Amino acid sequence: MAQLSDDCFAFGGPLLSVEAAEALIAERIPPLGGEESLPLAEAAGRILARDLHAPLPLPSFFNAAVDGYAFRHADLIPGEPCLLPLAGRIAAGHAMAEALPPHHAARIFTGAPMPPGADTVVMQEDAEAGPAGIRVPPGLKPGANARPAGEDVAAGALALPAGRRLRAPEIGLAAALGCAHLPVRPRIRVGVFSTGDELAAPGAPLGPAQAYDSNRFTLLALLARLPVAASDLGILPDDPAATAAALRAAAGTHDLLLTSGGVSTGEEDHVRAAIEQGGRLVFWRLAVKPGRPAAMGVIAGTPVVGLPGNPVAAVVTFLHLARPLVLRLAGAPPEPLLRIRAEAGFAYRKKAGRREYVRVRLRDGIATKFEREGAGLLSSLTESDAFAELPEPVLAVAPGDAVTLLPFAALF
Repeated sequence: MAQLSDDCFAFGGPLLSVEAAEALIAERIPPLGGEESLPLAEAAGRILARDLHAPLPLPSFFNAAVDGYAFRHADLIPGEPCLLPLAGRIAAGHAMAEALPPHHAARIFTGAPMPPGADTVVMQEDAEAGPAGIRVPPGLKPGANARPAGEDVAAGALALPAGRRLRAPEIGLAAALGCAHLPVRPRIRVGVFSTGDELAAPGAPLGPAQAYDSNRFTLLALLARLPVAASDLGILPDDPAATAAALRAAAGTHDLLLTSGGVSTGEEDHVRAAIEQGGRLVFWRLAVKPGRPAAMGVIAGTPVVGLPGNPVAAVVTFLHLARPLVLRLAGAPPEPLLRIRAEAGFAYRKKAGRREYVRVRLRDGIATKFEREGAGLLSSLTESDAFAELPEPVLAVAPGDAVTLLPFAALF
C-alpha cells in the first residue's frame, strides 16, 4: 500500500500546467513494491516486475523462412542457373540427421530446421522442379530465406524490461521464450467515489432534484484499461463529517482514491475540506479547460485525486492526473497519450496561459468542432472522435491550421 508523506505533492503556485502536474507525479510518487507470479494466460495488462532475459535464442535453431529447397550457396555457379538433385525432405517439427551431400538440395518447409551444411533456401515458386532435381535461378544471395538461431532475440538478451505493460505482443514473446509464468506487480487498488445529494445510482428511483450518476461509471471504465483493481465506493452525501469519515476509512484499504465533484469553492463542496481534515491537500487548479477545479492530496499515506463534477472535465483531468498516477504507483514508465496531427476545419479563440481541449469530429484528415461546448455534455464524447489539444501559447485557431488531436479510440 502507498505510504506517502503529507507534503509529497507540495506546490505553492495558484495554477499548475499539465506538464508540471505530470512531472510532479513522476518525481515525488514512489512505485508500490511487491510482486506475484502469474500464469502467462493471466498476465495480460499487468506490469512486469523484473527484467526478462531470454533463456534461449529465438528462433532456437537455424530454420527455413519459406517453403522451398535448402542447399549450400557455395554449390551454385555465379550468374548461371544450377541443377541440384534432391536428397531428402524436411517438414516442420522434424530434423535431418545427416549432413546434406555436396551439390544437392533438400525439400524443406517453413520453420523446419536447416539440414547440416545448408545455408540458403530458394522459394518453391522460384525453383523449377523436375525428375533430375530442382533448377535454382541465378542471383540468390547467401543465407536467403533462412532464419539464423537468435535472429529475433539472442540468448541472454533483455527481452522485456521491468515496468513494461504486458500486452498481446509481450505475452506472445514470453510464450515463444518458453515462460509459463511471469513476475508482475500487484494491481493498484483504486477506490472510486462520486459526491453530491443531487446524484442517484442508475436503477434507483430518481428524486425530483436528482440526476443519475455517470462519472463513477465513466471513471471505472477508464480504470479498466489500466493495471488496477477498482472498487465502486458509491456516492458521498453533501455532509462534511460523512465525507471525511468515508475518505479516511477507504484510505486504509486502497492505494489510491478518486472522487468526482465537491472540489470547487462552493458551500456544498466538501471533498477539499475532508482531505485537509484527514491529511494534507494541495489544491491543484490546473491551467486547463475543461477541468480547472481539481484536488490532489494524501490521507493516511494514500493519495487522493479529486476530479471535477462535470463529465468532460472529469475525463480530461483523469487523463492528466489519475492515469499517470496509477501508472507511477504500478511501477510502469510514463505512457504518453497518443497524439496525431490533422487540419483544423474550424475557427476558435482562447485565452493564453491555459491548455484547452476542444471536442472534434475527424473526417478525411479534417477536424471539425462539435457544435456545443458545455463540460457537462456527455453526448459530446459519444458523438465526437477526439480532443483537439490547444497549447497554452495558442490564442486562436483558423481553418487550415495544423492541430494536435487526442483520438478517443486510444483513450477510451
